[in-house]
Amino acid sequence: MYPMAPLIRTALNTTARVAPGPAGRAAFHLFVRPLGRARVKPEEEALLATARTGHLRVRGKGVVTYAWGDGRRPVLLVHGWSSRASRLTAFAEALLARGYSPVAFDAPGHGDSPGRASNIVEYRAIIRELHARHGDFDAVVAHSFGVLASLFALRDGVRTARFLGLGGVGSFDLLVKGFRAGLGVDERVVRCMRAHVERRLAPDEPGIWDRLDADLDPGALDAPVLLFHDESDDMVPPAQSRLLARAHGERARLVVTRGLGHRRILRDPDVVAEAVEFLTAPVPVPAAGEASEGRVAAAG
Repeated sequence: MYPMAPLIRTALNTTARVAPGPAGRAAFHLFVRPLGRARVKPEEEALLATARTGHLRVRGKGVVTYAWGDGRRPVLLVHGWSSRASRLTAFAEALLARGYSPVAFDAPGHGDSPGRASNIVEYRAIIRELHARHGDFDAVVAHSFGVLASLFALRDGVRTARFLGLGGVGSFDLLVKGFRAGLGVDERVVRCMRAHVERRLAPDEPGIWDRLDADLDPGALDAPVLLFHDESDDMVPPAQSRLLARAHGERARLVVTRGLGHRRILRDPDVVAEAVEFLTAPVPVPAAGEASEGRVAAAG
């Protein structure tokens, strides 16, 4: 829930009728602000302390990066919205033990990176820069909004041998609907925000709004896909991962968990173990026929 939502709703709805430009700009600035800044958890501290910390400047914003290992077989870890890189340390630790080199970042306004906001275009720019520095990724591991952002980047020149998505957002429209519901704004406000995005955020990419959904052009990701989603996820409906599994067809497999929700799925030992086996398998084995769905119960 947004603070002062009734006041913001009235202001945006009124402004959208008389001044679409300022309304779109104001709505966008709200849309791209994380709802709080996540802190490092005690169980994340030890591995995070061993990371080589770096800094990027992307689209005028500072970005803190993290890297482990000797640089060979890089694996990119992409956190979700209002989250941080350290949430994926269970995967980083397991991959490091297998001889891989995890790479991660805190998006602007997240974790230890400065700023107050970020957006999917900035995520893409960061991922592109890390790809340029580290080379093709052996795998990409992404959570929640990070799934949407990663697939956006992977359709645009970034390459990986495997893709793992956890509690993933597949439809950009889900985020827009959540924004509308949180504030109660009119559809007119969303139209103003879309115009702002297309005119200001990516003026050299006509129609970018229509290209943000993660199930668009799935053939551009020529890699096996493994998806995990909890049936009781209260932030991202499991239907989002089913959408992605259908889009990627026989290359994709969806595992539905129970009792892990949106966040505990990132540290569940069974999920991490199965995911790492997939990520480090010497030869990916394609599934026969349509995208398949499995089901595992949470431990404990």
